Amino acid sequence: MAVSFEGKVAVVTGASRGIGFGIARELVRRGAKVCLTARTAETLEQAAKELGGPGHAIAVAGKSDDAAHQEEAVARVMETWGRLDLLVNNTGINPVYGPVLDTDPAAAAKILAVNVLAPLAWTRRAHAAWMGEHGGAVVNVASIAGIRSSSGIGMYGVSKAALIRLTMELAAELGPAVRVNAVAPAVVKTKFAEALYEGREEKVARAYPLGRLGLPEDVAGAVAFLLSEDAAWITGQTLVVDGGVTLGGGL
Repeated sequence: MAVSFEGKVAVVTGASRGIGFGIARELVRRGAKVCLTARTAETLEQAAKELGGPGHAIAVAGKSDDAAHQEEAVARVMETWGRLDLLVNNTGINPVYGPVLDTDPAAAAKILAVNVLAPLAWTRRAHAAWMGEHGGAVVNVASIAGIRSSSGIGMYGVSKAALIRLTMELAAELGPAVRVNAVAPAVVKTKFAEALYEGREEKVARAYPLGRLGLPEDVAGAVAFLLSEDAAWITGQTLVVDGGVTLGGGL
């Protein structure tokens, strides 16, 4: 039987589609109230509606690395439900493709701002609003690109390696009240990752011992586990969710 999140409240960033929406859907399925965030208001509102609307999910649109948006989302959660038990830092960007040495400094700074500094800021706000006094759990969505060299998406990988390290530091600092873990997915079939498999999915999947690419629900189940009391003695860890692909050196 899946662990229930009845009575729990969560924030999931980057939750209008893909992995983030899959995570939000799993948390709602298990009884949690969820605040979804993402940039596009219309898409986000539709996602919240699909999850059952205000009784189950609310939407707060904005850029993940914007301090005013972070403040608004956390304030809405506290005003609406009066608590914030779970945080999933899922938002990530990868606006460049090519060698790290060729990465425009402004683009590199933006990648780090969204993929590393924003999760830190969201965690700080959740901790101040509720978790520091009452406890909670955080999961950061990293990537296998953060634990091995990944040609063409090197700067993205650098940011995810930093997020994995941030996970460890926050776990050490925020325990015992708050647990902080991460997941590191391989290629998951989402719009964000389409460039890595579109038109050649069968060929890409052959590198995976489990014979297929990931689905959002594969990651959602792992995240739900790390947020749950089943993982009550786990913190500072990164769970690789990759269909076995890293066993053979693939992406």
